Amino acid sequence: MRKAKPKKRYILPDPKFHDTLVTKFVNYLMVDGKKSIAYNTFYKAMDIVEERTGENGLETWKKALSNIMPSVEVKSRRVGGATFQVPIEVRPNRKTSLGIKWMIMFARKRGEKTMTEKLAGEVIAASKGEGAAVKKKDDTHRMAEANKAFSHFRF
Repeated sequence: MRKAKPKKRYILPDPKFHDTLVTKFVNYLMVDGKKSIAYNTFYKAMDIVEERTGENGLETWKKALSNIMPSVEVKSRRVGGATFQVPIEVRPNRKTSLGIKWMIMFARKRGEKTMTEKLAGEVIAASKGEGAAVKKKDDTHRMAEANKAFSHFRF
Protein backbone atom coordinates (compact mmCIF):
# COMPACT_ATOMS: atom_id res chain seq x y z
CA MET A 1 0.00 0.00 0.00
CA ARG A 2 1.16 3.53 -0.69
CA LYS A 3 2.34 5.86 2.07
CA ALA A 4 0.15 8.88 1.42
CA LYS A 5 -2.86 9.63 -0.69
CA PRO A 6 -1.82 11.31 -3.95
CA LYS A 7 -2.57 15.02 -4.32
CA LYS A 8 -5.76 15.84 -6.17
CA ARG A 9 -4.96 17.33 -9.57
CA TYR A 10 -7.08 20.31 -10.49
CA ILE A 11 -7.92 20.88 -14.12
CA LEU A 12 -8.37 24.26 -15.79
CA PRO A 13 -11.70 25.29 -17.34
CA ASP A 14 -12.10 25.05 -21.11
CA PRO A 15 -11.59 28.14 -23.29
CA LYS A 16 -15.13 28.45 -24.73
CA PHE A 17 -17.57 27.59 -21.92
CA HIS A 18 -15.18 28.14 -18.95
CA ASP A 19 -16.30 24.84 -17.40
CA THR A 20 -13.97 22.28 -15.80
CA LEU A 21 -16.41 19.44 -16.51
CA VAL A 22 -16.04 20.13 -20.24
CA THR A 23 -12.25 19.92 -19.90
CA LYS A 24 -12.58 16.61 -18.06
CA PHE A 25 -14.86 15.29 -20.82
CA VAL A 26 -12.44 16.45 -23.53
CA ASN A 27 -9.54 14.76 -21.69
CA TYR A 28 -11.44 11.45 -21.85
CA LEU A 29 -12.38 12.09 -25.49
CA MET A 30 -8.79 12.85 -26.48
CA VAL A 31 -6.83 10.24 -28.44
CA ASP A 32 -3.01 10.19 -28.68
CA GLY A 33 -2.64 13.52 -26.85
CA LYS A 34 -4.47 15.46 -29.58
CA LYS A 35 -6.34 17.84 -27.28
CA SER A 36 -7.17 20.55 -29.82
CA ILE A 37 -8.81 17.96 -32.07
CA ALA A 38 -10.81 16.68 -29.09
CA TYR A 39 -11.93 20.25 -28.27
CA ASN A 40 -12.98 20.81 -31.90
CA THR A 41 -14.91 17.53 -31.91
CA PHE A 42 -16.74 18.47 -28.71
CA TYR A 43 -17.54 22.04 -29.77
CA LYS A 44 -18.79 20.96 -33.21
CA ALA A 45 -20.93 18.27 -31.55
CA MET A 46 -22.46 20.95 -29.29
CA ASP A 47 -23.20 23.08 -32.38
CA ILE A 48 -24.96 20.09 -34.01
CA VAL A 49 -26.96 19.50 -30.80
CA GLU A 50 -28.06 23.17 -30.78
CA GLU A 51 -28.97 22.94 -34.45
CA ARG A 52 -31.05 19.76 -34.07
CA THR A 53 -32.80 20.49 -30.76
CA GLY A 54 -32.97 24.29 -30.78
CA GLU A 55 -31.79 24.32 -27.14
CA ASN A 56 -28.48 25.31 -25.55
CA GLY A 57 -25.92 22.62 -26.44
CA LEU A 58 -24.04 22.75 -23.13
CA GLU A 59 -27.23 22.52 -21.06
CA THR A 60 -28.43 19.57 -23.17
CA TRP A 61 -25.05 17.87 -22.69
CA LYS A 62 -25.18 18.38 -18.90
CA LYS A 63 -28.72 17.02 -18.78
CA ALA A 64 -27.62 14.01 -20.84
CA LEU A 65 -24.66 13.41 -18.54
CA SER A 66 -26.87 13.55 -15.44
CA ASN A 67 -29.22 11.01 -17.10
CA ILE A 68 -26.26 8.65 -17.63
CA MET A 69 -24.55 8.92 -14.22
CA PRO A 70 -25.31 5.90 -12.00
CA SER A 71 -26.15 6.29 -8.32
CA VAL A 72 -25.62 2.63 -7.30
CA GLU A 73 -23.47 -0.17 -8.65
CA VAL A 74 -22.50 -3.69 -7.63
CA LYS A 75 -19.10 -4.73 -6.32
CA SER A 76 -17.90 -8.31 -5.94
CA ARG A 77 -17.29 -9.40 -2.35
CA ARG A 78 -16.04 -12.80 -1.26
CA VAL A 79 -17.65 -14.17 1.89
CA GLY A 80 -16.85 -17.69 3.03
CA GLY A 81 -15.84 -19.05 -0.38
CA ALA A 82 -18.83 -17.56 -2.20
CA THR A 83 -18.76 -14.38 -4.27
CA PHE A 84 -21.64 -11.96 -3.82
CA GLN A 85 -22.54 -8.94 -5.90
CA VAL A 86 -22.96 -6.31 -3.19
CA PRO A 87 -24.74 -3.05 -4.14
CA ILE A 88 -22.88 0.10 -3.09
CA GLU A 89 -23.51 3.80 -3.61
CA VAL A 90 -21.28 5.49 -6.16
CA ARG A 91 -19.01 8.33 -5.00
CA PRO A 92 -19.59 11.68 -6.82
CA ASN A 93 -16.19 11.63 -8.58
CA ARG A 94 -16.74 8.09 -9.84
CA LYS A 95 -20.29 9.00 -10.87
CA THR A 96 -19.10 11.69 -13.26
CA SER A 97 -16.18 9.67 -14.62
CA LEU A 98 -18.43 6.63 -15.27
CA GLY A 99 -21.00 8.85 -16.98
CA ILE A 100 -18.34 10.44 -19.19
CA LYS A 101 -16.73 7.10 -20.06
CA TRP A 102 -20.06 5.49 -20.94
CA MET A 103 -21.15 8.46 -23.07
CA ILE A 104 -17.91 8.40 -25.08
CA MET A 105 -17.81 4.60 -25.35
CA PHE A 106 -21.35 4.32 -26.69
CA ALA A 107 -20.90 7.38 -28.94
CA ARG A 108 -17.90 5.64 -30.57
CA LYS A 109 -20.02 2.54 -31.19
CA ARG A 110 -22.77 4.47 -33.01
CA GLY A 111 -23.31 4.18 -36.75
CA GLU A 112 -22.91 7.80 -37.87
CA LYS A 113 -19.97 8.81 -40.04
CA THR A 114 -17.90 11.25 -37.95
CA MET A 115 -17.22 11.39 -34.22
CA THR A 116 -18.91 14.80 -33.95
CA GLU A 117 -22.14 13.36 -35.36
CA LYS A 118 -21.85 10.26 -33.16
CA LEU A 119 -21.30 12.36 -30.02
CA ALA A 120 -24.12 14.75 -30.90
CA GLY A 121 -26.48 11.80 -31.50
CA GLU A 122 -25.58 10.20 -28.18
CA VAL A 123 -26.02 13.51 -26.31
CA ILE A 124 -29.45 14.10 -27.85
CA ALA A 125 -30.55 10.51 -27.15
CA ALA A 126 -29.27 10.61 -23.55
CA SER A 127 -30.92 13.96 -22.84
CA LYS A 128 -34.24 12.39 -23.85
CA GLY A 129 -33.56 9.42 -21.56
CA GLU A 130 -32.87 6.91 -24.31
CA GLY A 131 -29.77 5.56 -26.02
CA ALA A 132 -27.21 2.90 -25.16
CA ALA A 133 -25.52 4.82 -22.32
CA VAL A 134 -28.81 5.32 -20.48
CA LYS A 135 -29.58 1.61 -20.99
CA LYS A 136 -26.20 0.79 -19.39
CA LYS A 137 -27.12 2.94 -16.36
CA ASP A 138 -30.53 1.25 -16.09
CA ASP A 139 -28.88 -2.19 -16.29
CA THR A 140 -26.45 -1.20 -13.51
CA HIS A 141 -29.34 -0.01 -11.33
CA ARG A 142 -31.35 -3.16 -12.08
CA MET A 143 -28.37 -5.33 -11.10
CA ALA A 144 -28.02 -3.44 -7.80
CA GLU A 145 -31.76 -3.76 -7.14
CA ALA A 146 -31.67 -7.51 -7.81
CA ASN A 147 -28.80 -7.98 -5.36
CA LYS A 148 -30.26 -5.79 -2.61
CA ALA A 149 -30.50 -8.86 -0.37
CA PHE A 150 -26.69 -8.92 -0.08
CA SER A 151 -26.37 -5.27 0.98
CA HIS A 152 -25.58 -6.38 4.57
CA PHE A 153 -22.18 -7.63 3.25
CA ARG A 154 -21.14 -4.02 2.62
CA PHE A 155 -17.86 -2.99 4.20
